[in-house]
Amino acid sequence: MLPDAEPYSEAWLQGILDALCDLSSKDALTGLVNRRSFEMALAREVDRVARSGEPALLLVLDIDHFKAVNDTHGHAAGDQVIRAVAQSIGQTVRPMDTVARIGGEEFAIILPNCPTSVGVTVAERIRQRVQELAVSVGNGQPPLTCTISIGGAFAPQWVRSSTLIWTERADRQLYRAKAEGRNRACLESHVDSLVSAEEKGLLFAVTQQDSE
Repeated sequence: MLPDAEPYSEAWLQGILDALCDLSSKDALTGLVNRRSFEMALAREVDRVARSGEPALLLVLDIDHFKAVNDTHGHAAGDQVIRAVAQSIGQTVRPMDTVARIGGEEFAIILPNCPTSVGVTVAERIRQRVQELAVSVGNGQPPLTCTISIGGAFAPQWVRSSTLIWTERADRQLYRAKAEGRNRACLESHVDSLVSAEEKGLLFAVTQQDSE
């Protein structure tokens, strides 16, 4: 260190560390959790549900016809739409929920302690909030509107599942929402949320390990 150089303050160093943590865990465009951090949060939630038995809902969302926005209005306008949708989702869910951008126009939400009786209501509220957006993109263009398709699935309670199985279940419902015309929310029914063969296998494997 040079003689006249002042040592870095503790607050300054902490600020640098906090900024680095944000860069590694947040999506640069929206400020939401990024895919890596989302996958870590999803794994923790799978473990928590297995231990606590509390219900948890995973929602996956796509902006409908997003390619047309980029092709017609440009990528800058597309970025504005993504930011607006991200902000709208974040304002609609609870602080305890994890909202992530997991792809170009793809989002996901982990909703812990979300009863099956309110899952559809939550998803529909998010869908309506986005539908009401009027996104200003500048350059004298009129505000853009957009819609989203939503798929959702509940993690089986008291069962050791996996993030892959849970995500695949939610993805199947997202594909159904798109196939049925988009701008809708499709959630796995309670009957369909019963323990799958894969999850029974996981449960059996854990039981065997515990008995050895």
